Order: sequence, then C-alpha cells, then structure tokens
Amino acid sequence: MDKAVFFGNVRRTLFGGRLTSGQVVGMSAILERARAGPGGVAGSYDGRWLAYMLATVHHETGRKMQPVRETMAASDAQAIARLDKAFAAGQLPTVRTPYWRRDAEGKAWLGRGLVQLTHRRNYERVSGLVGIDLVADPARAMDGATAVEILFIGMETGAFTGVSLKDVFSAGRTDWVGARRIINGRDRAVDIAAQARAYHAALSAAGLPSIRRISLS
Repeated sequence: MDKAVFFGNVRRTLFGGRLTSGQVVGMSAILERARAGPGGVAGSYDGRWLAYMLATVHHETGRKMQPVRETMAASDAQAIARLDKAFAAGQLPTVRTPYWRRDAEGKAWLGRGLVQLTHRRNYERVSGLVGIDLVADPARAMDGATAVEILFIGMETGAFTGVSLKDVFSAGRTDWVGARRIINGRDRAVDIAAQARAYHAALSAAGLPSIRRISLS
C-alpha cells in the first residue's frame, strides 16, 4: 500500500487539508497492525474492516487518532469531574450508575483508549483477550500499542457489544451504517459510515483491495 497516497487522500477529505504528527503516528500504528492480518495471523486484511476501524477511531478520539480519556480530559480527575457535572445536569440520560467514579481501590472505570473502553466488566473481558492486565492498571488502555490491540481484537471478536466486523462486512455484505453496532448501537452511525467510506476510498486509491477472504474462529 502506498502510504503517501493514503495520507494525501485523508488529509484532503477528512482532515481539512492538514495532518498533525500525532494523527499521522496514530494512523500509521493502525495501518501497521493491519499488516499482521486478522487475529494477528499473517494474511491480507479486508479494506472495509480497516476503513471502519479508522473511522471509529476518528469519531471516538475527536480526530486526534490517539488514545484519549472520556470527555477528552487531560487526567482521570478532570474526566470524573466533567462526567459528574454532566450527570447532575441530566445530560447522560442512558446512564443509571456513575461508572466513572473511583471504586474502593481508587480505580476509575471511565472511557479510555481509541474506542473508549468503559466499566470494570469490559476492562476484565478485554484483558483476557489482549493478554494485558487492564484491571490491575486501567490506565494502560491509554498506551498507544495497547489501545491499538484493544481496537483490533475488540472489533474483530465482537467483544464490545457482541457484534463483530465479520457480521457486517463479509463476502456478501457491506453495511457501513449497521457497523456502528460493533461499538455503540446507532449513535452517529450515518456520520461514521460516511467517514468510513472516505477512509475506504483512500485505502483503495493507495492500493489496498476492498475485499479479502477472512476467517476468524
């Protein structure tokens, strides 16, 4: 794949003509991880899968393409304060229990990473999949390499919601809008689908084929 062509395309279509070094580094890490193949097994990666992961990160990180905390806070304390304020103001109608507040061990299970991993149970589940103890230290989800691994394995296996990439992108199906169910129901599904199509066009222009046969157990 010609990375110069890819970055030239996304710079124009998705980033307003300018890319920061952080955005380039973040996307490069995702592209490099894709070279390992699905499930970390060497082999070609489906361009639609990769495009939708890039679009997901684009949305979840506010275009930073780097791991972030929920609310884009600079620290856990700031994120907790912002979430508490929003919760008190009734701005989080789907939240029943403030999951971000520190537990008895002083740990906060707020959103972190490239896909905003939240709640202790999800940190536990993903820890087993990526082989990294995020329960002992949830802040490890902010590490770049760890965040990329969580992104890939979580979306490939359906660990976040039960819906996986293979459920919406297969030899006979391409569902850009429905793919949002991999992460968060239908929230901003149409907007993210448009971004995914733009990433897919950039990947295709750079030489990555649209469809590969992928089999994950």
